[in-house]
Amino acid sequence: MSATADTPPQAPKLGTTAMPILLALSLCHMLNDTMQSMIPAIYPMIKDSLGLDFGQIGLITLAFNLTASLLQPLVGLYTDKRPMPYSLTVGMGFTLIGLVMLSLAGSFAAVVTAAAMVGLGSSVFHPESSRMARLAAGTRLGFGQSLFQIGGNAGSAIGPLMAAFIILPRGQTSILWMSILALLGMGILAWVGNWYARMRRAPRSAKSGRTDPGISSRKVAITVATLVVLILSKYFYMASFNTYYTFYLIEHFGLEVGHAQTLLFVFLASVAAGTILGGPIGDRIGRKRVIWGSILGILPFTLALPYANLFWTVTLSVPIGMILASAFPAIVVYAQELMPGKVGAISGLFFGFAFGMGGLGAALLGMLADVTSITYVYEVCAYLPALGLLALLLPSLDHRAPN
Repeated sequence: MSATADTPPQAPKLGTTAMPILLALSLCHMLNDTMQSMIPAIYPMIKDSLGLDFGQIGLITLAFNLTASLLQPLVGLYTDKRPMPYSLTVGMGFTLIGLVMLSLAGSFAAVVTAAAMVGLGSSVFHPESSRMARLAAGTRLGFGQSLFQIGGNAGSAIGPLMAAFIILPRGQTSILWMSILALLGMGILAWVGNWYARMRRAPRSAKSGRTDPGISSRKVAITVATLVVLILSKYFYMASFNTYYTFYLIEHFGLEVGHAQTLLFVFLASVAAGTILGGPIGDRIGRKRVIWGSILGILPFTLALPYANLFWTVTLSVPIGMILASAFPAIVVYAQELMPGKVGAISGLFFGFAFGMGGLGAALLGMLADVTSITYVYEVCAYLPALGLLALLLPSLDHRAPN
């Protein structure tokens, strides 16, 4: 970054991209999601040490996702009317508290409480940071959203590695070391907050905005409902990987925990690659095409995965992660263009719903795994991408998208 923490950059002109701010937000998204992704990454350790079953593992994920998902739209709706430049620093502080609690947790209830506190941090972080990323992107909305989200995906990929090589060998109390990441994030977000405060004081001509898409309220409601169903299909399937992929590799192929965590990193890295591609491609060919192709396009791969050997399981996980992940940046920007006056509420709704569906999916799939098997979970989830056909119902907004 070219500016110092004491001297935030000048507010950009309309249409320009504030790269230092986008990079800072992406970095903090990475730090935030690195810490969050360590929770499912340490499930095997917690499951053994506390004697938990798969249903309880799913409930831990549900606690995290519910606190994040239920509050995010409310935070976004509130900050649409009263933007809070320094709320991101506060959100990272909640994550810090959750990590400290998790490092000391000695019971199922304590783990659930710690996970919920980390989820609370997410509920504050995501809506306002997504708004700031949109503001900093200028006219390159898809690119800005992808760059912002790639930080989160990179963090989700890094978290399991840190768990495998730092936390699992040293035990639960080593989670305290992750508090350094939270403190670093709080400092960077305070600098970003200074920039945002300057943007709020800048003349209206220095701020980017979007025009009304001219679609009826009924059509908007149908479109949002369609996007919600697409998010449901995406994140239910993602939950099968984020929460249970390591268990699947361990039980189905007899891998050790460390090896399984490394292969989870392969999937999550492919998710990160797909995320950075989805936004810019949507800027060029249209959000609707990306949304449709990214969800429906993985169907052949998901149908084949439950019957593949280890080599092909890992190989198939790469296109599944890349293609599926490209949908979310396009969905968020598409929805923001659909309702341009409610950027925070839309960001909170879709980030929150994504967390909620991930948590609900984890809980339901965990219960299904307890009464059937992990393999059966993947056989059932293989058909979820077929819901991508619903993208045909989305109206075209591409002629209003920036070049």
